[in-house]
Amino acid sequence: MDSRNGCVEPGPRSRRRVLAATSGLAAGLLGVAGCLGSADGVRVLAAGSLAAAFENGVGPAFESASELRYEGEYYGTNAVMRLVEDGTKHPDVVIGADAELLRERLYSDHADWDVEFAANEVVIAYVPETDIGSRLEAGEPWYEVFAAADEGAIAISDPDLDPLGYRALLLFELAEREHGLEGFRDAMAEKVARVADEPRLLAGLENGDRACAVAYSNMAAERDVAVRRLDDAYNFGDAAFADRYAQASYTTDSGHTVEGSPVVYNATVCSDADAPAAGREFVSFLLENSALLAEHGLRVDDSLPRFHGDPPEAIGP
Repeated sequence: MDSRNGCVEPGPRSRRRVLAATSGLAAGLLGVAGCLGSADGVRVLAAGSLAAAFENGVGPAFESASELRYEGEYYGTNAVMRLVEDGTKHPDVVIGADAELLRERLYSDHADWDVEFAANEVVIAYVPETDIGSRLEAGEPWYEVFAAADEGAIAISDPDLDPLGYRALLLFELAEREHGLEGFRDAMAEKVARVADEPRLLAGLENGDRACAVAYSNMAAERDVAVRRLDDAYNFGDAAFADRYAQASYTTDSGHTVEGSPVVYNATVCSDADAPAAGREFVSFLLENSALLAEHGLRVDDSLPRFHGDPPEAIGP
């Protein structure tokens, strides 16, 4: 997917390579390069938190249903948008974990519609055998446990690459306001370890490097790790609290300011896609298979799908 003209030999199935990377065997940002013609496949550039769900479930199911090959690459959503904007990647379908981010960055030049198709929430994943984990398991307030944690014991993804990363910082800010914890966000921002590669965020718990991580619910479910759910007031999982989430904001290193928002995934077919028909077929497949998404820890309620802009008739409401 690196260029329109370049082609990397596929080698082993991309699914095997991504699974190896999500198990912590690959370094750096996840990504596989493929060479697909418009007749035989679809190329998808998606939020890193969807890597396991798409490689283990959605991709294989789509291939079986459509007889089209699926090629997926996964990065933090900020990085996804940057790769499309600067022409480094040329996917057929783009999927982000922050609906407004896709619209702000891709509309006009690369897209003019999108559809919200699944939701998620922020949780704390932890190792019960650690001091932090045992305290969380015992029901102590998570923010008190975090405040007393050693530097580097808690992991978040990179807020400049990924909405999950800046949502972690916004979580700290909202908790500071909710519980009167002066300086909590700034103290936690200095204390946490930042993991550049979102799909590897939980690998640190499995290999003993970290005691806990701020993650999405589906990621924790896929890795079968212990989870502490958070109040709806700051877990970014309840649309009824959207106004409260928006009270916290973060400015990335590129100068882009984002406000807190519910975790909603949206997809579009790029206006300059090499295989737009395959892209539309893939997005339609997502909308028609909500049960498959739910099997992999995502939420699809009665409010979804929601369309924005003017979607093609083939997949419109």
